[in-house]
Amino acid sequence: MAAAAVVVAASLLVDRLVGDPHSRYHPVAILGRFIGWWGVPARYPPGIQRVAGVAGAVLTVALFAAPFALVQFAAPWYLYLLLAPFLLKTCLAWRALEEHAAAVVQALDDGGIDAGRCEVGMMVSRDTARLDPEHVLSAAYESMTENLVDSIVSPLFYFGLFGLTGAAAFRAVNTLDAMLGYRDERLRLGWFPARADDIANFVPARLTGLILLAYFAAKGRFGPAWAALRRDAKKRPGFNGGIPMAVIAGGVGVRLEKPGAYTIGDPERTLAEAGAGIVRAVRAATIIFAILEIAALFLLWSMSYT
Repeated sequence: MAAAAVVVAASLLVDRLVGDPHSRYHPVAILGRFIGWWGVPARYPPGIQRVAGVAGAVLTVALFAAPFALVQFAAPWYLYLLLAPFLLKTCLAWRALEEHAAAVVQALDDGGIDAGRCEVGMMVSRDTARLDPEHVLSAAYESMTENLVDSIVSPLFYFGLFGLTGAAAFRAVNTLDAMLGYRDERLRLGWFPARADDIANFVPARLTGLILLAYFAAKGRFGPAWAALRRDAKKRPGFNGGIPMAVIAGGVGVRLEKPGAYTIGDPERTLAEAGAGIVRAVRAATIIFAILEIAALFLLWSMSYT
């Protein structure tokens, strides 16, 4: 337990120092290529696509998690402490979330609306060709606030419960959903990964919401954050992503909007004015969750010796 607590802290430090190197040999990049190889609906008759999706997802999770499990259960303690922070870091992306949002802001400032649309198009699946500057920023910050759970809290949560194997299994499930969980020709193939991702994020999303409410309460913004959560969290498709989006939108005082789909929060300030507040909220939630997890792991370790 004490070693796991050290790994949590060290992995976040590695993330802040290194970020996400753009390499085709990054474990998640290899994972994505494997999913891209088998996750092609045209490979399978429609009648067996659901079965193929289940089988492919189970195989993908098992293969991706296997090396992590080997280090967790077979490596000597000193090798575990050396490798585990880097392995856990591959399952989360804190600095990358900030960098992606900052890149959109910079593109808008330096290159105008077309550059901003192009940059944010690499973050979201929506059509960005007609977005105005506020909606470009909204798309960027929607991605950032939603992925607070997917890319930070959930991997840490499952590491705390099941070690490196749990974090890796979650990362595989989440990547499967990101690549296959769409209501298009991938619907049957991606049905199981999408449901698995919803279930996996259920508890972490709600823990994140509680942490964010406490953060905004300390800043005197509990009322707007709570009101937005109650009113807007279910507007976004799915039952997890809307929670951090709504609390942050209400707490910071902005409107996040996907045109024609949903509107979350009230526009007390523009996103250009409030962007730094959104980044601070994501950082605070990450740090608070990590501190609570580290404290819990140390407590469990101390209890095992009493």
